Amino acid sequence: MSGIVLMLAAAIALGWANSPWAGSYFATWHAPLALTLGPWSWSTDLHFFVNDVLMTIFFLVVGMEIRREMHNGALANLRQASLPVMAAIGGVAVPALIYVAFAGQDKLLLKGWAIPTATDIAFAVGVLALLGKSIPGPLRIFLLALAIIDDIAAVLIIAFFYSGGLDYSGFAVAFAGLALVVLFNRMGIASAWAYALPGAVLWLGLLQTGAHPTLAGVVLGLMTPVAMRPAQRHHLEVAQRALTRIRLQAQQGQFEADVLHQELRIASAAQRDLLPPVFRLPMMLHPWVAFGVMPVFALANAGVQFGGVDLSAAGPQTVALGILVALVIGKPVGVFLATFLAVKTGLCSLPQGVNWAGVVLVGLLAGIGFTMAIFVGGLAFSDAALLGAAKMGILGASATAAVLGLIYGFMVRHKLAR
Repeated sequence: MSGIVLMLAAAIALGWANSPWAGSYFATWHAPLALTLGPWSWSTDLHFFVNDVLMTIFFLVVGMEIRREMHNGALANLRQASLPVMAAIGGVAVPALIYVAFAGQDKLLLKGWAIPTATDIAFAVGVLALLGKSIPGPLRIFLLALAIIDDIAAVLIIAFFYSGGLDYSGFAVAFAGLALVVLFNRMGIASAWAYALPGAVLWLGLLQTGAHPTLAGVVLGLMTPVAMRPAQRHHLEVAQRALTRIRLQAQQGQFEADVLHQELRIASAAQRDLLPPVFRLPMMLHPWVAFGVMPVFALANAGVQFGGVDLSAAGPQTVALGILVALVIGKPVGVFLATFLAVKTGLCSLPQGVNWAGVVLVGLLAGIGFTMAIFVGGLAFSDAALLGAAKMGILGASATAAVLGLIYGFMVRHKLAR
């Protein structure tokens, strides 16, 4: 469903940007925003707020998903993670090389080499779900692990290649934010809202350094505890006792409001602490990210004016075509070749329930590179013509990869379960 909502948001953005009301589209996202506190003032626009503030929440969920998979999932041990890691390496390297081949020696165009390297988890998993329940579970896990490792690669690429000249004075602020996070953890503070303050300090520190501030979300996600909050009595026992006291009051028919409120708070806190934060917080944030942050990001960034992008010009044409070919052809070729070599050399083995037809399908769906690709595109190109061409290439490639994946998936659906 989140993939469908994402597609609708992108379609609305495209329609709006190419309608008679196109001016209002661009005016909306560049509307000024300002925060003033006494003599201190900070101003920006709505587009910055969406891409650099709201997307931090998206990266927070990504960081927690990575942390969870490292603790007890597809990345928990080297043997389990080795095949999707190898597949992801191929799926990152081959598209990047294809794009570089298209860009040639043009340094300005070469800045977009990382655009076709990431897979959009929501889109890819959503398209796979359209193929029905006949898709083997291990194949879904393989695609999810591949997409998560792709996200790790994209985060590292943003950190090392798309951060400006670093201002080291900002690291003191960032480390202060990290220290507050560690201190709150040691103090046993479990409320997620309490970490908004150190998170904001970390975000401001990274912004000051010149690194992309959304990386604060990844850092916080990786620091999220994977164990239950320690307590003298098990949280389930605490919740059961509180509920027992509430039931006794109900049986007596005499409710004391303050006592009832206190017992409910105890039961609610125990219920919260039963699930480790790295599992609980993504569940809490996922609906907001999937149906709020990501569609708003798509609405703010997918609006490309077709008439405003001159694909007959050499630069925009190269960017659009390079991204299109890299995602639609480079991704499946890279994923399949890396997987094939890893299995045939004995480094890895195909998981039970995954065959070569399934690997091809995963490779095709990995070519859907919407959210992260557009995000990296915005970092790579400041030139409006090149950025517009990059977005057209991304949208065209993602749609083509989704259609090819669906067609191929329906053709070989009966083979995937073997």
